[in-house]
Amino acid sequence: MQFASRLDNVETSAIRELFKLLGTPGIISFAGGFPDSAMFDVEGLKEASAKALDEEPGAALQYGATEGYEPLRTQLAALMQGKGIEVAPSGLIVTTGSQQALDLLGKTLISPGDKVIVEGPTFLATIQCFRLYGAQVISAPIDAHGVKTDELEKLIAEHQPKFVYLIPTFGNPSGATLPLERRKKVLELAVKYQTLVVEDDPYGDLYFGEAPPPSIMALAKDVPGSRELIAYCGSLSKVLSPGLRIGWMIAPAELLAKATMCKQFSDAHTSTFAQATAAQYLKSGRMPDTLANVRKVYGERARTMGAALKRELGDAIEFTQPGGGLFFWARLTGANGKLADANVLAKKAIEQLVAFVPGAPFFAEKPDLATLRLSFATANLEKIEEGIARLGKAL
Repeated sequence: MQFASRLDNVETSAIRELFKLLGTPGIISFAGGFPDSAMFDVEGLKEASAKALDEEPGAALQYGATEGYEPLRTQLAALMQGKGIEVAPSGLIVTTGSQQALDLLGKTLISPGDKVIVEGPTFLATIQCFRLYGAQVISAPIDAHGVKTDELEKLIAEHQPKFVYLIPTFGNPSGATLPLERRKKVLELAVKYQTLVVEDDPYGDLYFGEAPPPSIMALAKDVPGSRELIAYCGSLSKVLSPGLRIGWMIAPAELLAKATMCKQFSDAHTSTFAQATAAQYLKSGRMPDTLANVRKVYGERARTMGAALKRELGDAIEFTQPGGGLFFWARLTGANGKLADANVLAKKAIEQLVAFVPGAPFFAEKPDLATLRLSFATANLEKIEEGIARLGKAL
């Protein structure tokens, strides 16, 4: 069968392939990027879906506008206002998860051979998505505080990318959070080089202590000329339910119009029933309590994992304790003759009935084979302790 040439530069997700190994009885997995299903507000969602059917059954069950269900767009605009982002309901579109927003950016902006700058490392599906549309994906180096803006500027000046893609708050996989000064620098670079910056923000509400700095888009009001150079992708998947598949995108009007047109070709619209349910849930006022519970549980799990890594692996691993999100990003040091290749460790870990994701696939260029990603979201405290102990034995 003759497949499209665009498939030549992409391959199936290394993480999805890893899941095939996770059916072994007794295995403890730190591999997935899923929220814990025990955290879902099932009762709240039941009430929201029932209200959606009671109050507007025709709208909830019928075809809808490609841009999104208007009551949900209104609720999302209010949600954004609470984050310091002024946007009218007409200034955003609802997407089928934030993943679709990334796909729409690829469809509307990338021509074969275009350059796109991402963090190194970054969300694996982003690399795959942008390459599918023919982009040359370039990595900007990061440290424990996110992208190095001095290095980012050099890359922008050299490559003149179509856009820059960042996860500035509790990044996946890095867990890093970009400080306020660097966020403002990103905005200044957008204006200086007239380069679009895409801010992906699925984890910003999942902080464990002090709240992170305002989003890049929220700070745009302080940097003249920058707001029209920022696109924002949001999601309810990590804080409410990934099964709803509700995301949204805020972008300059011209880009939003093109993205809406492309969405018409893809799925006509995001599920109206899911949108109506989400709208009723946000309207109910239950989200603050849901977030408070999620932050408490994930925060405790993150602290437990950090302590266990130090205890069981010692100086054979280095990492920065995350202040939010779902992930630890760590690096094997090879100290005292221990393993320094995460791919080798991953195989030995499976033998010890524990799983994680090696870091190499998260790099668009020059992968660091010593890196790995661990998620603490779906394992309880007992399993975290046991799983990290098994990881220590594998090392």
